[in-house]
Amino acid sequence: MARIDEYFHDPHPPPVQGLVAVIYAIVRDGDGRVLLVRRTDDGNWELPGGRIEVGETASEAVRREVYEESGITIALTGVSGIYSDPGHIVVYPVEGARQQVAICVHARPVRPDERPRPDHDEATAAAWFTVAETAALAVHPDVRRRLAHGLADPVVPHVD
Repeated sequence: MARIDEYFHDPHPPPVQGLVAVIYAIVRDGDGRVLLVRRTDDGNWELPGGRIEVGETASEAVRREVYEESGITIALTGVSGIYSDPGHIVVYPVEGARQQVAICVHARPVRPDERPRPDHDEATAAAWFTVAETAALAVHPDVRRRLAHGLADPVVPHVD
């Protein structure tokens, strides 16, 4: 479901009405590049992923979301981190303002021949980037933190 607004450590956020569980993947290819998608709503690059829907597991959700947004089929390889910053609030059309509880996982592409392709619904672009190339991209500050943690140490998960 598309969001309608987002607040990050804003001094006057809307009142939070609950939590939303989301999951994102740090997908690295055989060359060490990371898969990112460009959001339709704000143009920022981010890790592919999204909401965990009722009736699906977190691993099912992230595989579904990554494939929907990028066309890449993934295999999960570990947990990168769990993030629950109360200052990061996302507003949805029906549910209102929600604090994200975000799980980030490590993954690899299952089929090296698959090329990233955006869904043109949630993502306008999907591409592989070297770690150095990610520094120049427009990325939300919380996503940049998750990406940095995931690229820095794939063994030790970050929890906040």
